[in-house]
Amino acid sequence: MTGGEAGKAETGRARATPPAGRTQLRVGRLVKAHGLKGALKLELYTDDPDGRFVPGAVFTLQVPESSPWHGKPLTVREFKWMNSHPVAFFEGVDDRTAAEELVRAILWIDEDATAAPAEDDAWYDHQLVGLDVIRDDARVGRVVRVDHMPAQDLLVIRVDDDREVLVPFVKAIVPEVDIQAGRLTVTPPDGLFEEIADEDAGGDAAAEADDDAAGPDRAG
Repeated sequence: MTGGEAGKAETGRARATPPAGRTQLRVGRLVKAHGLKGALKLELYTDDPDGRFVPGAVFTLQVPESSPWHGKPLTVREFKWMNSHPVAFFEGVDDRTAAEELVRAILWIDEDATAAPAEDDAWYDHQLVGLDVIRDDARVGRVVRVDHMPAQDLLVIRVDDDREVLVPFVKAIVPEVDIQAGRLTVTPPDGLFEEIADEDAGGDAAAEADDDAAGPDRAG
């Protein structure tokens, strides 16, 4: 979904969907081997880690094709908090060497594409793509993509002159999303949707108008 966890995957107003055809949520990344028994520290992209990382939970792995784990699922054996850090043990990962093969892997979990998000203020990417973008009661473009960045989610909006504008998907700028009506409302800061070239042209026109008002130059 999308919306606050920007773009992080399951946290925030937007919920990410991986390139594959089925709808999934990105719930975490394996960041570091921990100890000698195969444990891994996690970077969490979910608001409910204790519910997501229950024993027996199965994740799809996003890893390089060269990884021995490419194309294989990963099953949770145990999840715990150690010194306020989330740590997980997985089936088939029994020592530090095996754990290090999984460092930087991203964990995805299947999600029913028709299910409503758990939060009222969060949406899946596929729900946002295609929405009309309304500004000051006028249509200014359409959402074509959601980019999930480390700091926040970004809506990629194709405006009517075929430019793409990146809009932070935060409540202050996107106060209303109406899936049923097929639109969302934006209240962007000045200049976000305007081209610099247009502003330059406006400045040139204003300068010419000032010159005309001053009258013709007179030779002395």
